[in-house]
Amino acid sequence: MIWLEKVCFQYPDGPPVLQDITLHIGSGEFVALLGANGSGKTTLLKLLNGLLRPVSGRVVIDGLDTAQSRTSQLARRVGFLFQNPDHQIFCSTVYEEIAFGLKNTGHPTPAIPALVREAARQVGLEHLLSASPCTLSKSQRQQVALASVLALGTPILVLDEPTTGQAHRTGRAILELIRQMHRAGRTIIMVTHDLELALMYAQRSIVLQNGRVTADGPTRAIMSQREVLLAAGLEQPQICQLASLLQKDFPAWSALHRAATPSEMLGAILHIRGGERSGRSA
Repeated sequence: MIWLEKVCFQYPDGPPVLQDITLHIGSGEFVALLGANGSGKTTLLKLLNGLLRPVSGRVVIDGLDTAQSRTSQLARRVGFLFQNPDHQIFCSTVYEEIAFGLKNTGHPTPAIPALVREAARQVGLEHLLSASPCTLSKSQRQQVALASVLALGTPILVLDEPTTGQAHRTGRAILELIRQMHRAGRTIIMVTHDLELALMYAQRSIVLQNGRVTADGPTRAIMSQREVLLAAGLEQPQICQLASLLQKDFPAWSALHRAATPSEMLGAILHIRGGERSGRSA
């Protein structure tokens, strides 16, 4: 679905931002893109929908080479959510904002009202369709921006810090909605600074450091590599730190590294201890 081959990028008169990036992302993957500020995450996302073009190398999205494709073509394949919603909101009402992309990508006019209402319902804003985005909180504006992306039904969703500015409950609701989109078959690429969330939701994680990929693999395996994360300016999730400490004292408890949440950790410990008691009884 997504193919980057030896991609390099730099802004005019600036230092290299991305260096020799080669990545292949299959249809239906849920990928977290991780790295410290300035590591190149957002720049890489913008290469995926044609907002930026590589200085060298190739970016191919669902069969389209971005260097030879119009942004409007890529917009039918890639839905893009900016970290700052104010970078993509400009219509007078929430309804018009959600409908804007649908109109400009050629959706049949009679179908648009139902698509707008469904996208607004998904993010909990159906009661605000006539409101001006300017009167909404930043959290609500982010939800408007997300609804405008979801309404397009693109096979790929590219999300730059989708929970920015959200309360804990609202942020988790957004991530659960994104998980539903993934289960329905969409390919998800999500930038997040929250490694706990990446551990809970992403199947695969890619770590960027100074514009280069330093780690790429199953999220739970990446999160166990404390030194790699520290070198990239990232803090290993606490649940993984706990698993490492416990396994030092109890080497047989190797299954703990598969736990992504406190409840999973507790369940794993209880399962292991139950097996140990059964073994002693035998």
